[in-house]
Amino acid sequence: MAQQKTPVTVAEGDGIGPEITTATLHILEAAGADLDIHKIEIGEKVYLRGQPTGIDPGTWDIIRGSKGFLKGPITTPQGGGFKSLNVTIRTTLGLYANVRPCVSYAPFVETKHPNMDVVIVRENEEDLYTGIEYRQTPETYHALKIITREGSEKIIRYAFEYALANKRKKVTCFTKDNILKLSDGLFHKVFDEIAKEYPTITNEHWIVDIGAAKLADTPNVFDVLVMPNLYGDILSDVAAQIAGSVGLAGSANIGQHGAMFEAIHGSAPRRAGQNLANPSGLILAAVLMLAHIGKPDVAEHIHNAWLKTLEDGIHTYDIFKPNTSKQKVGTKEFAQAVVDRLGQLPTTLKAVHYSQPNLSRHYSASRESQSSKKETVGVDIFVQFNGNVDKLSASIANVNSSDLKLTMIANRGVRVWPVKMPETACSDTWRCRFMAKEKGKAITHKQIAAFLQKLAEANIDFVHTEHLCTFDGIAGYTLAQDEQ
Repeated sequence: MAQQKTPVTVAEGDGIGPEITTATLHILEAAGADLDIHKIEIGEKVYLRGQPTGIDPGTWDIIRGSKGFLKGPITTPQGGGFKSLNVTIRTTLGLYANVRPCVSYAPFVETKHPNMDVVIVRENEEDLYTGIEYRQTPETYHALKIITREGSEKIIRYAFEYALANKRKKVTCFTKDNILKLSDGLFHKVFDEIAKEYPTITNEHWIVDIGAAKLADTPNVFDVLVMPNLYGDILSDVAAQIAGSVGLAGSANIGQHGAMFEAIHGSAPRRAGQNLANPSGLILAAVLMLAHIGKPDVAEHIHNAWLKTLEDGIHTYDIFKPNTSKQKVGTKEFAQAVVDRLGQLPTTLKAVHYSQPNLSRHYSASRESQSSKKETVGVDIFVQFNGNVDKLSASIANVNSSDLKLTMIANRGVRVWPVKMPETACSDTWRCRFMAKEKGKAITHKQIAAFLQKLAEANIDFVHTEHLCTFDGIAGYTLAQDEQ
C-alpha cells in the first residue's frame, strides 16, 4: 500500500519568490520528499485587491490543514494601511519560536569567520513587534514593548530543548535589562529559572549591545542564542551576513499547532525574472520543514547535496568569487546541480544530521500570577502641554483631589519636577505621577476615574494613563530616585 503523502502549503510570494520556489520544489520532488503540496496566493496581489493583511480569509484553513507552510518572500505595498504579513501569520498561528541557523561555509563562501556555527532562537510573538503604536501629540509618538512570562518561558525552554536535541553545549541569553529592568528583566529572570532545569547545558547572559559586538567579532564563542523579538530580528540578519550571506540562510517559525518556513531575505523585485536569485535560503528553509514534519532523512539528503554543490564551486552570482568558485550559474541551474548531487556527502564541509526539540513538554504556568497580591497605589498620567513645567505643575495644583497628590513630573524619562536641571530638553508630553495621599494605601479605579474627570473639567489634555501597581508590595513600575 502506498504511503500517504504529507500535506504542506506552499506560497511562491513576490519578486524572486516564484523562481526560488520553483527551484526548491524541483529539489524536493527529485529527493522523494513525498509531499501533498497545496499552493496558495499571498502577498502583493492580495494586498492590492483589498486585503490589508495580504492573505484571504479562506486561506487560513488551508494552512491549518497542513503539517508545514513553505513561504516565499513577499512584498508589502508602500503606504499606510498594510500590515506585515509575516507578523500576521506568526502571531495568528502562535508561531512563537523563530529559529535561524547561521553557519559559515569556508573556504567555499567568503567569510571572516570560517568556524561560525550559531543558532539564533528568537521570540516571535511579542516585544515591540506587536506593532502597538500611538501618536499622542504633535511631537510625541509612543510604542508599547510587551514581554510576558508565558512568552518568555516558551521561547527559552524551546532554546534549551533545541540544544539538547542537536547536541549543542551552551545557551546564551541577550537582553538589555540594565536599562529595561522590568520587561527585559523578566526575560532574564525566566532564563535563569529555566536554565536550572538543564544542568548539562552551559548557560550565560550578555547585555545585548556588548553581546552583539562580540557576535560580530568572535561568533565562535556562541552556540545557541535566545533573545526577545526585536534583538533577534536584527542580530539574526547580522549573524547570517557575517557567516557568508543573508541569501544563504533559512528560518523556521515553530508553534505548538503549526510551523512556517522561509528564507530570511526579502523579495528583491529588482532581480525578479532574471534567473539570477540564489535559492539557497528557501532550500534550507525547506530542509528545516522536512525535519520538522518527520522526514529528517530527506532533509539530510538534500542538505548534504547542497553542501556538496557549494564545495564543487557551483555558485550563483551573489557568492561567486573567481578565486574560490568554479562556475557561475542561475537559479534553475543551481537547483539542478543540487539534484545531480543527491546521495553525495560533502568532503570538506561537515555533513549534517537532523533531529528536533521535544515540544511535548508542558510549559509551567506563571508562578507570579498565581501568588502575587496586586494593589494599585497610583497613576501616571501623560499630559500634552506646550508651556514650561512650572506652569504645568501650577495648572495641576488647581485640580483638587482628596485621594491623589502630584509627586513627580517627567519628560522623556527624565524627572523635571519638583527639580529640573536647566540643560534638560523637553518635548510636549509630560508624565505626571500621582500617588495616594495616604502613603502605602491602595486606590481604586473609581478614584482614578473621578480624578481624570476633574482634569478634563480643568482642560488638562491627558493623552495616556498607566496604573501604578505593586505585587506583593514590590513596585511594578519604574521608580524615580526618591521612590527607591
